[in-house]
Amino acid sequence: MGFFPIKPRRVAENAAAALLIATALLITPGLAPPASATACPSAEVLFARGTDEPPGVGQVGQAFISSLRRQSLFKTIGAYAVKYPANRDFMASTQGANDASDHIQRMAKVCPRTKLVLGGYSQGAAVMDIVAAAPMAGLGFTRPLPAQAARHVAAVALFGNPTNRTPRLIGAINPDFKSKIIDVCNPGDPICSGGIEWNAHVSYVPDWTTRAARVVARRI
Repeated sequence: MGFFPIKPRRVAENAAAALLIATALLITPGLAPPASATACPSAEVLFARGTDEPPGVGQVGQAFISSLRRQSLFKTIGAYAVKYPANRDFMASTQGANDASDHIQRMAKVCPRTKLVLGGYSQGAAVMDIVAAAPMAGLGFTRPLPAQAARHVAAVALFGNPTNRTPRLIGAINPDFKSKIIDVCNPGDPICSGGIEWNAHVSYVPDWTTRAARVVARRI
């Protein structure tokens, strides 16, 4: 193959064309460059906050994510706050399960190499229980997680999980989650055990979130 010198005029024309295209992408509604693998994080944490916490990942979720980032210095860790009311209507937790399932399936398609971490505190832990344990729709849960999408989940970190006080289904129904669950219950926490120390339920930061992040860091 011969060598063909690039003429200065052609370089200028190409540069101008590229600038026009880039400008059009910025100002034209609905027109944007396609997503690339470089935009996908190494891992992403989907976290469901506890009852009465404001929208976002909540205090426990933020502490867990921050600790995971510190322990995964050479990886990019994204975060997604599961959308649901987090109020006293606990049946509304199925809204969070639907939202989490939708996001998992979307990430599995758009960012197939990103390892997903599910997390939840208190009622938020019950939200993730539904995602991981319910193989079919029912009682407001309309988005069961397909096995193919479930395999993108590297770990599940639960704190103060209220379903610990009922017969457990998580992991037993969906084998894709059986070895991925880290279920943390602070000794004395009345929400996840027979304890009577309410302070234990609000004391997962920083010790337990750091310990859980240490385990998850090895799995992503």
